[in-house]
Amino acid sequence: MNIHEYQAKQLFQQYGIPVPDGKQATTPDSAGLVAQDLGGEGWVVKAQVHAGGRGKVGGVKLAKTPAEVVEFSKDMLGKRLVTIQTDSAGLPIHSLLIEKIYPIKRELYLSVLVDRASERIIFIASAAGGMDIETVAHEAPDQIISVQVHPAAGLQGYQCRKVAYTLGLKGSQVKALGKIMQGMYDLFLAKDASQIEINPLIETHSGELMALDAKINFDDNAVVIHPDILAMKDPAQEDDKENEAQQFGLNYITLEGNIGCMVNGAGLAMATMDLVKLKGGLPANFLDVGGGTNIEKVCEAFKLILSDKSVKAVLVNIFGGIVQCDVIASGILAAIEQVHVTVPVVVRLEGTNVEQGRALLSNTGLNIYAADDLAHAAEQVVALAEAL
Repeated sequence: MNIHEYQAKQLFQQYGIPVPDGKQATTPDSAGLVAQDLGGEGWVVKAQVHAGGRGKVGGVKLAKTPAEVVEFSKDMLGKRLVTIQTDSAGLPIHSLLIEKIYPIKRELYLSVLVDRASERIIFIASAAGGMDIETVAHEAPDQIISVQVHPAAGLQGYQCRKVAYTLGLKGSQVKALGKIMQGMYDLFLAKDASQIEINPLIETHSGELMALDAKINFDDNAVVIHPDILAMKDPAQEDDKENEAQQFGLNYITLEGNIGCMVNGAGLAMATMDLVKLKGGLPANFLDVGGGTNIEKVCEAFKLILSDKSVKAVLVNIFGGIVQCDVIASGILAAIEQVHVTVPVVVRLEGTNVEQGRALLSNTGLNIYAADDLAHAAEQVVALAEAL
């Protein structure tokens, strides 16, 4: 789960991580008032969307007067922002973050995340802040430093000093960075984050360190025990169908193809999508209905798939393990009739009572095609989609 920058900075403040003076605004007039209240000689107006690359497409603007803050806010609010991290539709701008402008001497990079290779929390830092860390890793890997945190020992002072010295920090800045890293580490553990990123972490002309930007991702499996974090969720920044799928225990991700896929099991779903692509088709979605699927789930899955008007055919690939194939087939038939599916549906069943399940799907009078194996099913659904 993602949250907005202004929300991330509120959490930063709770954990002693310095951030610029700023406040959220949802209207142009309130944005202007925020600028007046903050004071100073300039302000930055930031669109609050769950995507990076805002500054390159007009989502971050510098204002010299409160009147300019109001004008920039009018230009942003109610619009959709398209960045390199969004699709062509972009994301809606419903709120802004108004902050004072600070003189920047240097821009640094600092993040903490789970390193799955070592199965430990790891800090990544670089003197090349303000850039995509992937670009830095590719073009100047020597500018990146990383330190792993032992779960029993926790973050150690010498590790913070190592990062500070590598970044060229001196004197009181070393202690300041240690406090920032400790705050990030404590926040990471306390709220079950999966990644916390500060890019850039700035050094001002007076030598202060400050988180100019803030991004936090949380473990979806853990937010249920953090109601304060869950309350920060902004459904408007997420796909409507994906939000709806979560209510029914379905794992759904919208893609850009025309072949709807309904599968039980994440691994089998990935393999199914790969095979559809191999046979010349494009999946319209990833959809895992889970091991213990039932008629209700199948119905909701069909509704989700068919709500995408680009879907020309549907491939159902179910392995009957926990639930037997004849029960699954009955559920599929009931769901197709209930939802009034009009596009062709190719069904591949395998597992317990598979013959009984296939028999139920045969000669139904419905637009259903029973496939014997997955390769044949993928070829068939691609051909049907192309024929329409």
